[in-house]
Amino acid sequence: MEGIAQIGIFAVLLALGWFVGRANERRHLHELAEHEARLRDIVVVAGRHTPDQARIQSGVLVVGSVVIAEDYFKRLAAGLRSLLGGRLRAYETLLERGRREAIVRMKDEAHGLGATMIVNVRLETSSLAEDRTGRGPMFSAEFLAYGTALVPHRSQ
Repeated sequence: MEGIAQIGIFAVLLALGWFVGRANERRHLHELAEHEARLRDIVVVAGRHTPDQARIQSGVLVVGSVVIAEDYFKRLAAGLRSLLGGRLRAYETLLERGRREAIVRMKDEAHGLGATMIVNVRLETSSLAEDRTGRGPMFSAEFLAYGTALVPHRSQ
């Protein structure tokens, strides 16, 4: 009887963690969408050339970075999926959130400088930790977005 109660408690905690994690991820994606909408007037370009008609006062390096760790449920889902093969959708959402957050933070810095465009934008991702003990997050990654923010002359 005691074993059944422990399994029941575990199942309830597992379900609670899953629902809270999903709610937090949805909230974060919603906040990102709102923040992206507020910064949509800042153009982000991977190329390194500015438009010919642009009158630029200065160019400043801007950086946005974020570190995101997987949660227990993403690890569990990815572990099960790796047994069967195929896309690891749990990690795809994690990577999307990290990339978008890094770009938003870079745009925030550019906005603070009065920039209207960021050119030569680069994105980098690096794995920071892989815990093989099973106690901590198995995967965490840093997402880095950087580029040159172009601040126009005041007359524009």
